[in-house]
Amino acid sequence: MHSNFAPFALFQARQPLRLLAGALLLALLAACGFHMKGVSPLPFETLYTNINENSEFGAGLRRAIIASSPRTRFVASAAEAQARLTQLSYNQSMRELSLDTEGRVEEYELNIELVFQLTDAQGRLVLPPTTLLATREVPYDPSVVQAKQGEIATVFKQMRNSLIDRIVRHLSAPDVTEAFANPESLPIDETPAPDTPTEEPDTPTPWSDPGIGQSSGTY
Repeated sequence: MHSNFAPFALFQARQPLRLLAGALLLALLAACGFHMKGVSPLPFETLYTNINENSEFGAGLRRAIIASSPRTRFVASAAEAQARLTQLSYNQSMRELSLDTEGRVEEYELNIELVFQLTDAQGRLVLPPTTLLATREVPYDPSVVQAKQGEIATVFKQMRNSLIDRIVRHLSAPDVTEAFANPESLPIDETPAPDTPTEEPDTPTPWSDPGIGQSSGTY
């Protein structure tokens, strides 16, 4: 009886030490700037963006930023914000990549180009104009046009989601945090974008018979 009780008593005696060691480790990690995976607090608490919140892309971006930085909230006016995320341009296009022997499209290349910047409340460039590119190749079969158009729309959505992840990583990067904390030497944005929310372009889709009378390029 005594021999079975002794290890249990020793285990109980060590429990507070384990808890204390765990607490000290978490405190040390927090002091070093460690954050739980998926959470990267941004150096500002209020953010304005001209990316339309009613668009799929805009709504997804807001969800991703709030999930990454829960204390950050979006405001309706740039004047209310500590930081401003501005979409300078967005282009979604599709071009013919290869043709079969009859001149019909076998494969499309899907492209998205997004340019954005981040400024503080005084209009200083915390993150200068940054270009993000996403490219995917999609096989095409004119005998199943509707299914392929649905596939193209799905791939574009996946590409937009990947851009959202990349934007969040840029915003939470250490150099952005440092620049926001020490803005004295940052350049001023001389051509601020209008406050009007941007519109998300329609997803390009091929014609019913893309191999006839059409040329490669942006749709």
